[in-house]
Amino acid sequence: MRRLLGGLRWYLREVDGRVRWERYLAGCAEHGHPPLTRREFERRRADARAGAVSSRCC
Repeated sequence: MRRLLGGLRWYLREVDGRVRWERYLAGCAEHGHPPLTRREFERRRADARAGAVSSRCC
């Protein structure tokens, strides 16, 4: 049961973007620059996905 819950926790963190956010914060701390807010971070990610050639249907 504990293993199942651990797997579920991992999955949810991957899906909701917490892992990417935490990696971003760690990178900011490592390089010594102030991070964006979570909202700004997600907006830039969404804009990058929308502008990617592979995301278009035609």
